[in-house]
Amino acid sequence: MNKKVIIYLLGWILNIEAVFMLLPCVVAVIYKESAGFWFLAVMAVCGGIGFAFTHKKPDNMVFFAKEGFVSVALSWIVLSFFGAMPFFLSGEIPVFTDAMFEIISGFTTTGSSILIDVEALSHCMLIWRSFTHWIGGMGVLVFILSILPLAGGYNMYIMKAESPGPSVGKLVPKVRSTAKILYGIYFSMTVVQIILLLLGGMNLFDSMAITFGTAGTGGFGIKNDSMAFYDSYYLQGVVTVFMILFGINFNVYYLFLIKRPKEALKSEEARTYLAIIAVSILLITLNIRGGFKSLFDAFHHAAFQVGSIITTTGYSTVNFDLWPEFSKSILVLLMFIGACAGSTGGGMKVSRVIIMMKTVKKELSSLVHPRSVKVLKLEQKPIEHQVLRSVNTFIGAYIVIFSLSVLIVSLDNFDFVTHFTAVAATFNNIGPGLGGAGPATNFSAFSHLSKWVMMFDMLAGRLEIFPMLLLFTPSTWRRH
Repeated sequence: MNKKVIIYLLGWILNIEAVFMLLPCVVAVIYKESAGFWFLAVMAVCGGIGFAFTHKKPDNMVFFAKEGFVSVALSWIVLSFFGAMPFFLSGEIPVFTDAMFEIISGFTTTGSSILIDVEALSHCMLIWRSFTHWIGGMGVLVFILSILPLAGGYNMYIMKAESPGPSVGKLVPKVRSTAKILYGIYFSMTVVQIILLLLGGMNLFDSMAITFGTAGTGGFGIKNDSMAFYDSYYLQGVVTVFMILFGINFNVYYLFLIKRPKEALKSEEARTYLAIIAVSILLITLNIRGGFKSLFDAFHHAAFQVGSIITTTGYSTVNFDLWPEFSKSILVLLMFIGACAGSTGGGMKVSRVIIMMKTVKKELSSLVHPRSVKVLKLEQKPIEHQVLRSVNTFIGAYIVIFSLSVLIVSLDNFDFVTHFTAVAATFNNIGPGLGGAGPATNFSAFSHLSKWVMMFDMLAGRLEIFPMLLLFTPSTWRRH
């Protein structure tokens, strides 16, 4: 294993984190908050360690899949540890486990919180908390790839390890150029949403915080009642639309960008994703219409919650835990499906669901016609055996980790709905679950053991399981 290149990458992670902490520092100056001092202190430590790790570039910058996956897993752990320090050192989240839970939930774009009174946090802590969603949404190592030239070709292993979905491809021949395009689209959509929220009367601080949570599909609210505080069809409507847009594979936007709209509109995954959203909104609207003053009101809130859950954002405009069981069951199913591959959303991903359904259909067909030969296709392209194997392995690992997590969390002795949906919400990077982990409550009541289990789940869910598992596999660290 090329450990020197891993240390070099970790150094750049710390350098970038130090730069990102400038935003809460500026906010602290504007609002005259002394808590900003802790960001300066952590910036100095990150910058010092980062400089020590990166001042000399390793002679051998070549790395392979193992180094790529280990680098990604370690980077997110290091990023989270130092990111939690301002919360912990300032005393605004005085328990280290809680500070780590909050920041991991932020970087992994989960949005689950241990905070009972969100509005008690200082402005600089609130903006950092939301900004971590934006940082983690596209992936900090993808950002580094856009600015840092690494060994040609090998950096694709990093993008594969950090990007969501069963397979990752380059938009253009060079990975560095692909990373720049992805972040260009991401940044542009972020700016557009901020402007639209400002036009709706939302102040700049709230517009930035809400947009960071939407773009990263994270959903940290800056008000105790989340998006319900903004009692405006327009503002909630803008967030609904952008949650859904950020859940679409960014390759689709790239096709529009290079003026190939017909190819973009033919995206099988995007069409399936939008169809699932449309059907879910229709069914929930009909199911909850009696609980609202008008059919439009029911449609509005159904659309918001469906968009929030399937994209794993986690914002809420109402306490959907009070909805009929049919509607809640649909939302739980959407938790597992998730958004598109290549988006900022979490969950299992629509593309994996499509592949699984096609595999089942193929197997049923082969039982009826044993000699028939059918080639599975996705986006009009044959699905490689490696992708099918990866999907099957992912599903197997997913079921094992999910089951063990529910079993351990159940030691807290809450009801089954609370245990099950708490793990579903953290593993799929959603935020709120149901019952004791619902939108009107938080995760503060869980034990430290359960919180650490769910922290692992959040990281494993965001990094598509394998990087985290490799990190704890003994053979990864053996010399060959």
